[in-house]
Amino acid sequence: MDVATSAAPSTTPPSRPLRVGLIGYGLAGSVFHAPLIATTDGLVLDTVVTSNPERQRQARAEHGEELRTAADADELFARADELDLVVVASPNRTHVDLARRALEADLAVVVDKPLAATAAEAEALADLAERRGLLLSVFQNRRWDNDFLTLRALLDEGALGDVWRFESRFERWRPSLKGGWRESGDPADVGGLLYDLGSHLVDQALTLFGPVDSVYAESDVRRPGALIDDDTFVALHHTSGVRSHLWTSATAAHLGPRFRALGSKAAYVKYGLDPQEDALRDGARPTPGERWGVEPESAWGVLGTPDDVRPVPSRDGDYPAYYAAVAHALRTGGEPPVTAREAARALRVLEAARVSAAEGRTVRVEEVGEADTARP
Repeated sequence: MDVATSAAPSTTPPSRPLRVGLIGYGLAGSVFHAPLIATTDGLVLDTVVTSNPERQRQARAEHGEELRTAADADELFARADELDLVVVASPNRTHVDLARRALEADLAVVVDKPLAATAAEAEALADLAERRGLLLSVFQNRRWDNDFLTLRALLDEGALGDVWRFESRFERWRPSLKGGWRESGDPADVGGLLYDLGSHLVDQALTLFGPVDSVYAESDVRRPGALIDDDTFVALHHTSGVRSHLWTSATAAHLGPRFRALGSKAAYVKYGLDPQEDALRDGARPTPGERWGVEPESAWGVLGTPDDVRPVPSRDGDYPAYYAAVAHALRTGGEPPVTAREAARALRVLEAARVSAAEGRTVRVEEVGEADTARP
């Protein structure tokens, strides 16, 4: 079996909401996971795990005084029989251990990206989930960005013809360090932009254009005092023949296009980021029956050639679709929206990129797999 799914349909009565324990209430937990869980039909945010008393108060203020809080994961796993799903939104270095503990407690798991530091660790978690018949999914919300959904629809329609080159960027202008584990140079923290925003870039490229056979990367530490990559370029050669060029940077004083897809019939060019993250940060919440993730016409991308170009209405972004699909998979025993095997494939590409940047050469993805199997 190539995906981590429940072995049989859930026995949870459809009338009872699925109870969710959320580990971590920093940026990922408070801005993305908690609001989306709380507004998904069939899910209820039962417990938030954070040792920070201020964040505990914040969680109750935002999600009701009936919300339970726990100071550490031990408290949560002590009453695993009261939960249906654990979401791991804690720092990257904890992902593998917490996901393993949740699975061993017979709980389905969602893990924020990246699932692990290595593809081998991700595969081991996938194997464990399959042996126990449990759902294991990775939160790749950028598959539900408006620009990604729009480009995918154009590809399905054949509007670009044969795609030859795909360019994708997550660029920012942050010349000063913010601090914290994301900028740590300790390999155990799995920091740096390659594994942060690069996880999204690689996942999107693989989802659109399929497997990769070779990778070339340039990864630099630009800002004074920085300890980990903050300006990275990755070139992928897909087995389909498409080439993906991916940039992630904190040092871009002028931002390039978010997407530029070049095909035999036309090109699609899109500037600007999906509006959902900013909306969630500002306290907006998805509401049934109301549009969400709507982008103004002024931000639409364009499709065409130099002699014939037209604006393309952006599809509405749809982060709520991720947890709706998780809830459906838990009820039915079907596939989760993003599988652990998919995450492992993306991690193998990221590992190849890391080797390429360090050694200054193109790396075949299969080399990373061979290195994994050679480890004791």
